[in-house]
This record gives sequence, structure tokens and C-alpha cells, in this order.
Amino acid sequence: MTLLEKARAIGPELVKTRRDIHAHPELSFQENRTAGLVADRLRKLGYDVRTGIAVTGCIGELVTGPGRTVALRADMDALPIQEANEVPYRSQRDGVMHACGHDAHVACLLGAARLLAEAASRGELPKGRIRLLFQPSEETTDAENKSGARRLIEEGAMEGVDAVIGLHVAAEAPVGEVLLREGLMMAGNDTLRGVVEGVGAHAALPHEGLDAVLLAAHVVQAAHSIVSRRIDPLASAVITFGKIEGGTAENIVASAVHLEGTLRYFERDVRQRLHAELRRAFAVADALGGTGRLEISEGYPPLVNDGDLTALVRAAASEIGEPSVASADMIMGAEDFAFLGQEAPGCFFWLGAGIDDDPRNHHSPRFDIDERCLPVGAAVLAAAAGKVLVEP
Repeated sequence: MTLLEKARAIGPELVKTRRDIHAHPELSFQENRTAGLVADRLRKLGYDVRTGIAVTGCIGELVTGPGRTVALRADMDALPIQEANEVPYRSQRDGVMHACGHDAHVACLLGAARLLAEAASRGELPKGRIRLLFQPSEETTDAENKSGARRLIEEGAMEGVDAVIGLHVAAEAPVGEVLLREGLMMAGNDTLRGVVEGVGAHAALPHEGLDAVLLAAHVVQAAHSIVSRRIDPLASAVITFGKIEGGTAENIVASAVHLEGTLRYFERDVRQRLHAELRRAFAVADALGGTGRLEISEGYPPLVNDGDLTALVRAAASEIGEPSVASADMIMGAEDFAFLGQEAPGCFFWLGAGIDDDPRNHHSPRFDIDERCLPVGAAVLAAAAGKVLVEP
């Protein structure tokens, strides 16, 4: 049997695992049940297991002798979204859902863990160390503004690692397609939190106050002109305000408006320009008599795939059999796998999981995948890990 055939043979197990995790989603740094399931499976496969890493993370290691160390990573957290799908495995937790496919990532990596353990038992796995990183909190950060990947690094998860590989399902790509890109692949991001303050008054007497809603409108207008008028048209940048709240009643001139948003970039100088121009945009409120304040929190850096490792993963994906291998586009989404890729050569790839004629957008209440992608993901991870152990 080929590696992909072996992966498909355990396909029903991967589907069962994915649906179990999907039905019991857990938010960032709360993935206790998921980590417990992972730890139990890894121990049964013969892995050395450590739990409580990066708060709720789990690491499994399989050592076949002296050699290189390859890390494979899957994120485990869900999102604060109410699921709209009426399926047997729908979320059993109100307001929490696996709406980005992290349940599938865990299933794929557990499948790879089994394939690698079975290869090791047959004496077919090259000498070296397989390190499986089941990571909490990719979707958000903790009170210290640190995501799961940063916490893993701080606790030594990347020490001695020669290469790190991760995957993400792609709901818009054909099921089973593997998409890779060398170099820049995903954007960096920062988080915006600001407040615009005016003076409250009776809504019938607006001249006695200073309308913070109007001030905020000018700020948003100025901010949304930055990309079109202050950034090189050949560069890429995004500014989005996803949350605006202000006022207390319909008959009161608002005294304050709070704004939250995100910025995206690929290049360091673009990021610096966005920061400077956003501060100028909030200063518009000051020019109109109010007060504008902005805090920018550092997010994830741009994700950059190592060229040699990406070529190796591409070869591994091509060799396992049927799935097509394609080139991925650069996108403005952000991923904290980028931190892991700063510690060792990294490769992050997309795994096609689209449902025919029924698009299921990421981070939406109807998100779902074609589960035929799971054996493909497991096989590619296992094949790539084996290649890293034998090829420099």
C-alpha cells in the first residue's frame, strides 16, 4: 500500500476524531478536553507525551535514533461563533464553534502520528526525532498579548528543531489539493484599539456638546484613505475597523466612541507607515475640538516559507499519489505559525477541503469541510516529516 492508501484506510478514524472535536469546541487557552484526547491517542501510539505546554498545549515525541528533528504543528482552538449547520456533529456548546477547521488540523496530525508510529515499528522511519506540536490559541492572544505559538517557543518547544511544517484547510480549494508557496505567503497583522471623545449633550441641542459619533466618522474616513493615498499602489495593505461602539441613548449626543480593528501588511516599511498615518487619522478628532487616542498592539509577523523546505514538502506531496499540487497565492490573512518559522526553516501549506457547489467561508456559522481531505493531510505531513529526516 502507498502512504496515501494507508492514510485512507484509517480515514473513518480520522473522520470520527474530527467530528468528536467539532462537537466539543474549546476557545483559546481552554483546549483541555482536546489536549486530553490528543495525549491519550499519542501515548497509545508510543509517543513520549508532555501536557500543559503553553497552558493547554500538548507535545508528542517519537525518537528513532540520532539525527534531525522535524516538528509538525496543528492548532486546536475554536471561535466564539454560534454554529448554524444542522449536522449530527454540530457544536454542543452554545456560542462556540470550530469555524476555521482546527478540528481537521488535529485529526490530520493525529493521522500522521499513527502513520509515522507504524512506519517506525516496521523499521521504515529514518533515524531522527518527530516532534508533534498540538498548539493552543492560534486565533487570539492572552493578557500578555501572546498567542499559543509564542508560548510554545518560550517553553522550549522549538529547541533543536531543524524544520517545522504546518497545514491549514482551505474551504475554497478543491478537496485534497495541496497548495504551497515559497517565500512570503501570509500577511503580518496588528490590532487597533482607539477612542474618540467629545462632549455629551441633549440630542435636541447638539451645539451645546461635541458629537463623538461625528468625530469618529471623520477619523474612520481619514483612516480609510490611508491605503489609497498614503501607501505605494504596488504595495499591499489593509485597514479594517470591525467594531465601533458609542453613545448611550438615541436622545443623547455621544461623548465617546470606541473603535477596534486590524491592519495587514507584508513589508516592514509599509507597517511603519500604517502606524504613523493611523495616529494622524485619530488626531483629526483633536483638530475638530475633541480627543482621539489610539493603541496599536503587535500581532503576528508575515509568514515566510523557507524555499528549500517548501520544495521538499512539494516533492513529498507529489510522491504520495493522487492529490494535485498547486501554487498558493499570497493572502492578507495572518497566522501565528509565522513565529515558529522564525525559529527554524518553516513550511505552511493549504489543504483543499471545499464542498462542491456550496462555499463555506472560514469564520462563518456555516463553515464546514469535505472530510475526504483528512487522509491527504495526514499523508502529506507524514511523508514530509520522513523526507526531512533523510534530506538536508
